[in-house]
Amino acid sequence: KQYLAALSQRPEIKYAQSAFNTNYPQYNFLVNVPLAKLKGVSLTEIFGGMRGYVGGVYAADFTKFGKQFRVMVQSPPEDRNNLQSLNKIFVRNKQGQMIPITQFVTLEKTSGPQSVSRFNLFNSASVSGAPNAGYSTGDAIAAVNEVAETLPNNFDIAFSGLTREEISSGSQTAMIFLITVIFVYLLLAAQYESYILPFSILFSLPLGIMGAYLSQSLAGLENNIFFQIALIMLIGLLAKNAILIVEFALQERLKGSSITQAAILGAKERLRPILMTSFAFIFGLMPLVLSTGVGSNSNRSLATGAAFGLLIGTVLGLLVIPALFVIFQSIQEKIKPVKQ
Repeated sequence: KQYLAALSQRPEIKYAQSAFNTNYPQYNFLVNVPLAKLKGVSLTEIFGGMRGYVGGVYAADFTKFGKQFRVMVQSPPEDRNNLQSLNKIFVRNKQGQMIPITQFVTLEKTSGPQSVSRFNLFNSASVSGAPNAGYSTGDAIAAVNEVAETLPNNFDIAFSGLTREEISSGSQTAMIFLITVIFVYLLLAAQYESYILPFSILFSLPLGIMGAYLSQSLAGLENNIFFQIALIMLIGLLAKNAILIVEFALQERLKGSSITQAAILGAKERLRPILMTSFAFIFGLMPLVLSTGVGSNSNRSLATGAAFGLLIGTVLGLLVIPALFVIFQSIQEKIKPVKQ
């Protein structure tokens, strides 16, 4: 309870709850072992008798009308619904005598958990929760770990389910983005037959990515898997816009235009198709950005970053991409002059 209370006080946590309750009424089954041995009754007989009378045991199967039925041995409900029912339970000793179980068994009233679950071979209690608005699941996990440091030395925490998968795969996200950028770079290098010119496209991508993070933060949405998918999609869309400008500018340069003039012509001639495709995509995402109800959080996380990241990346890219083309094309021509 103290751990849940401390966890609920954290701003990253929307709620934290647990179904674990140690106040469930119970009885401890206490056996006077020396007396039982003196009477010639083994512990196996005692616990087997209790299990058969109260819990029930599987005895056999029989077939009737072509169907198989299971035989369970158990005392009637009226003979096991109160403490006095123990007086009706007898066990057989080694001499074959039936001895009432109450001679060496007592019940002690106590309280405890209704059931005890185990996780990694240890007794465990399950705690569930959710991140607050404006915080990611990573922030919530960090808060859980920080609060867990206040637990006594004989307590520890472990994550399960999707949270465990997120922690184990968290380091893979950066690798996926890196592979995406490298893949785009290699394709562009093969297309332009240059290792320098593709940087004019790659260096324009951070504008849209920063716009996506900014819009996600202003909208109070978390950095989750849906937003990360949107970022990968955004990289492809922004790269496509930059390729349109650089490709046309390179063609103009090969025709004899200066580097600066070719960059301006590329941005001017490709302005309409870039705006048409970008705004068509943005308007197509608006229903998801404005969605409400069940599942709206995932829809908004996916659409908000992609839509506003593309908007900011497109507007600023029309200004930055020509400048980047001038810089890197100049470097390229110092290494290998253009044959006009």
